[in-house]
Amino acid sequence: MKLYPDAKAYALTGVILLLAGCGGSPAKTSQVTYENTIKKLVSAKCSNCHGANAPSMEDYKKDKETYKKNLLGPRMDSYESLMVMVNGSDTGAIMRRLDDGASTKDGKPGNMHTYLGSDDAERATNLNLFKRWVGSWNLKRSSEISEEEKKAVLAPRG
Repeated sequence: MKLYPDAKAYALTGVILLLAGCGGSPAKTSQVTYENTIKKLVSAKCSNCHGANAPSMEDYKKDKETYKKNLLGPRMDSYESLMVMVNGSDTGAIMRRLDDGASTKDGKPGNMHTYLGSDDAERATNLNLFKRWVGSWNLKRSSEISEEEKKAVLAPRG
């Protein structure tokens, strides 16, 4: 088997890049999934208002004001309930609410962005995890998003 002149250098570069990545946290070097990352993040940052005592999206929409007064938002304590706001009947809701403003015309962060962390660095890190999980960060509503854009959303469970 004949190696191309640059094949060894190319292979060595790949090994160096692979090893450089191994020193990072699992969230930086592996695929972000609901089970390995997002579930813990939602539990830590969102469960006070979006946990087991929160209503389904359907029930929330029926009586928003009462739930808001009781500091409860739509339930997000399972993959299925969270996916309603990622790529379901309320597509993009989680993205619109968590966005840091970089994806908006007015630069205004979403109303839940502040809850992603106690400081800017933690919020940026956690937003990045959500973005990596979703794959196709899109602030469009269900009525605005195309089937192609919906298919681009990853949000792996595993």
